[in-house]
Amino acid sequence: MVKTTVEVPSLSKVYEASFHIGAAVNVRTIESQKDLLRKHFNSITAENDMKFIEIQPVEGQFTFEKADQLAAFAKENGMKMRGHTLVWHNQTPEWVFEGADRETLLQRMKEHITAVMNRYKGTIFCWDVVNEAVTDEGPELLRSTKWLEIIGEDYIEKAFEFAHEADPDALLFYNDYNESNPEKREKIYKLVKSLVDKGVPIHGVGLQAHWNLVNPRLEDIRIAIERYASLGLKLHLTELDVSVFNFEDKRTDLTEPTHKMLDLQAERYQQIFQLLREYRNHITSVTFWGAADDYTWLSDFPVKGRKNWPFLFDENHQAKESFWKVVQY
Repeated sequence: MVKTTVEVPSLSKVYEASFHIGAAVNVRTIESQKDLLRKHFNSITAENDMKFIEIQPVEGQFTFEKADQLAAFAKENGMKMRGHTLVWHNQTPEWVFEGADRETLLQRMKEHITAVMNRYKGTIFCWDVVNEAVTDEGPELLRSTKWLEIIGEDYIEKAFEFAHEADPDALLFYNDYNESNPEKREKIYKLVKSLVDKGVPIHGVGLQAHWNLVNPRLEDIRIAIERYASLGLKLHLTELDVSVFNFEDKRTDLTEPTHKMLDLQAERYQQIFQLLREYRNHITSVTFWGAADDYTWLSDFPVKGRKNWPFLFDENHQAKESFWKVVQY
């Protein structure tokens, strides 16, 4: 069935009674994809432009220009904005840890969180405060990072406390990937439950949702949603994409997706959104880690230079079969 552009409904309007629909953006895509973003999304997240190394590459020297452009785009278009991210082991400049003892590093953390959150108070409604602090496998709960090594295990709760002080109205999230993998799911649950039990100001769990055509299993996604929701917190899908390659697939010969890939992707998206709708009382935001297939981080990961086609819209910003499976229910 041929569907014209005129007939394409707004994705965010279809889901406005269920959850916000977001997209990760940068200063290039708010121009190259602006019409698509304005029509289909009512929330945005900075893909990289609000990370520590981008905001404060040198101590005391804040470079807010790119982040400001994104925040302005959100305001101009009546969009919500998620903040990403305040404390992470990646994309953090080396100066943060140089010569630091516990108190010095806590002070640097607090100053950064306070400056960034104060600037976007009233514009950014929630923040991924701590990102990817849990180990993927093995007996250890927390990933070995300089934050952990220098401050200790309470660096996570301190980050949330500093964030809450900076903006008491902002919703604060712990964000991680492989969140539906049973082993890692239990670690994330254990960490977040410990924060809740201590009275730490945490309001939600971010499920990154970097998924593919077969993994994780739908049942594992369901169990993860129920497990995190049992803590009484809000849930956001923060970085959703559906790769057309399994993680172990290293092929580089495709210049466009096969019909089979697109069919499987459409079926997968249909199943995912059917599941998400069941839990709309817990899930309040679903953000794609991009908007259309002309730009995605998966074109370089895990195989450098390989193209991927993980979204509901193709390289020409036209609705794919995946889109129709998501909006027609």
